[in-house]
Amino acid sequence: RFQGLLRSMGFEVKLTPYIQRADGSTKGDWDAGIAVDMAEYATHAGVLVLASGDGDFAPVVQKLIGDHGVAVEVYGVSDLTAASLRQAATSFVPIEGRLLLPIPTT
Repeated sequence: RFQGLLRSMGFEVKLTPYIQRADGSTKGDWDAGIAVDMAEYATHAGVLVLASGDGDFAPVVQKLIGDHGVAVEVYGVSDLTAASLRQAATSFVPIEGRLLLPIPTT
């Protein structure tokens, strides 16, 4: 449902398959793909928007701002967003209130 909502708003949704670990847990990781997309779009955009709290993106954000002069707005949940990412971004917008999607009840 969330993916459909994003698509209806004009977002391109990219998915990566989960990796099954030997212990039975799963992991899905698209960080490298997001970083590549950001670098690609930085040459065509004045502002990039990153919805993440992952501090691993801080060096990418710093590089894009420094090398391309692009603004990078980070949207994230305040308590879950790395300080390094908040500091690297041009601006930080906390996801709260009306920005949160309601949880459907069944």
